Amino acid sequence: MALGLQLRRQVLAGLLLCVCVGRWAEAGKVLVVPMEGSHWLSMREVVRELHTRGHQSVVIAPEVNMHIKAEDFFTVKAYAVPYTQDKFDSLVKTHEQLLFERVHFVTMFLKTMASLKTASLLFASSCEALLYNKDLIRDLNASSFDVVLTDPVYPCGAVLAKYLSIPAVFFLRFIPCDLDAEATACPNPFSYVPRLLTKNPDHMAFFQRVKNMLYPLALKYICLVAFTPYAQMASELLQREVSLGEILASGSVWLFRRDFVMDYPRPIMPNMVFIGGINCANRKPLSQVCTAAFIQSVLPVEHILLIKDILKTFPPHCKVGPCSEMDGSNH
Repeated sequence: MALGLQLRRQVLAGLLLCVCVGRWAEAGKVLVVPMEGSHWLSMREVVRELHTRGHQSVVIAPEVNMHIKAEDFFTVKAYAVPYTQDKFDSLVKTHEQLLFERVHFVTMFLKTMASLKTASLLFASSCEALLYNKDLIRDLNASSFDVVLTDPVYPCGAVLAKYLSIPAVFFLRFIPCDLDAEATACPNPFSYVPRLLTKNPDHMAFFQRVKNMLYPLALKYICLVAFTPYAQMASELLQREVSLGEILASGSVWLFRRDFVMDYPRPIMPNMVFIGGINCANRKPLSQVCTAAFIQSVLPVEHILLIKDILKTFPPHCKVGPCSEMDGSNH
């Protein structure tokens, strides 16, 4: 009887210990190396969720950036970069203006390539400032991180994970030149998977398949300009010749911010996970003014008037506010 009571006490003590330390035992340390701009806004929500589950996140960011600011659910480690905030803001503004220009295709291509080269040099210099910051790298190495969360479209995080020998989780939309398929050894047949910018369907005619093979050749030059510096930095750090494909192949899990609702079906590997729903995590309805202004800005006058006529056919309680107030006279 006494033995049974003692065993029950031991079991209860063990359960109490598990309840008390379970949260801390499961917590991990995450090193986050984000891409600048809107890429960070999606990753930020993941970092927030990791915090609510008891994990500790450290975000590595350049001192000059757009959105990455200190918040209560992660720690920021900033490093100096060889460019000013004015230069960075000017680059962003130039790129934004380029998106709205209406020029000949060749002119647009040349301007885009010039902007891409400037941006690539800037981001490469930022990565170099990080990887060759001995004090920061020593601090990161001593912190014993469990995983690196990074967007491989900015391969600096992947290079850092490889250098520190830490498992990497990639959080991305896509990488140009099918580098994601190459790194994951995923089947990617030209006759089945539509390539970026081709606008091809998944059921392609012969000439569409030819187009599907030719388009990636032009993107190869873009990738050569944008990604070559990171392979060179990785080779210097690891003291051996290494390609970007090898660096990306070390990724443990690939989290794609896409899904088959918006994309055509394609082969995937076991470590490729589709999380397209994360883009709707903080959805907010557009105001009536914004909705009406947007529709007026993108639709011809006759289309707006047609929409108004269609809306009149619905019962009064079904009418949409901003659309019912649209007026083509100001278009």
